[in-house]
Amino acid sequence: MSSHHHHHDHGHDHGHGHSHGDGHDHSHDLEPALQSNLYKQINFEGITTLNEAENGSGAAIVQKTWDERRNDQPVLESDADEQLLMHIPFAGSCKLYSLIIRTSDSDSAPQTLKLFRNRDDMDFSLASDLKPTQALTLPKSNDVAEIPLNRALWNGTTSITLFFEDNHSGGEEDVTRISYLGFKGDFMALNREPVHVLYEAAANPKDHKVIQGLTNTHESMSGQ
Repeated sequence: MSSHHHHHDHGHDHGHGHSHGDGHDHSHDLEPALQSNLYKQINFEGITTLNEAENGSGAAIVQKTWDERRNDQPVLESDADEQLLMHIPFAGSCKLYSLIIRTSDSDSAPQTLKLFRNRDDMDFSLASDLKPTQALTLPKSNDVAEIPLNRALWNGTTSITLFFEDNHSGGEEDVTRISYLGFKGDFMALNREPVHVLYEAAANPKDHKVIQGLTNTHESMSGQ
C-alpha cells in the first residue's frame, strides 16, 4: 500500500510541474521563433530573383518582418512560366534549421522546391541539371509553414539558392505566388565558428550524465 501511495504523490508532483512548464512555455511562444530567425543576417541587397513579374518583389517578401508574415502584399509572382529561382546571401556563416514560407491554398502555390547551398552561379538550366543539396515538397496552404531542413546538410551556409520548379496546378497555371519567406538557424561570425563547434561537442557528455542520473534514480526507486 505504501509504495502505491508514494507512486501517487510522485505522479501528482510531476503533473503539477508539467502544467506549470506548459503555461510558461506558451507565454513565451514567439521568443524561440525570433531568437533563431535569421532575418537580421540576410543580405537583402544581394538577393536576386529570376523570372519575377515585378522587379525586387523576391527581395521584398524576404524583407517582410515576422510581424508582417501574414500580409498579402508585397507578393512574389512568376512571370513567363511557373518557375522561380532565388539567390539569398547571408552576412556570415549559418547552420540552417528550417525554411518558413507562406504561399496560398490555390494552384499558384509552389510545389517542388530544390535548395542549393553556397552557389552563386545558378541559372534555370543549371538548377534543372544539378543535384540539389535538398529537395522539398511544399504544402498548398494559406498558413505560414515551417519546413524543417536536414541540418547536417546546411552547416557553413553563406548563401542559399531556391529553385521553385513547379506549382500545384500540374502545368495548368503559369503564375507561382509566394508571399513570405524566412529562415531559422544558427548564425556565427566566421571567426567564431571553431568556438561554436567546441561548445556543441562539450555539451554532449553533460547531457549524457543528466540522463544517467535520472536512470539511476529511477532504478533505485523501483529497487525499493
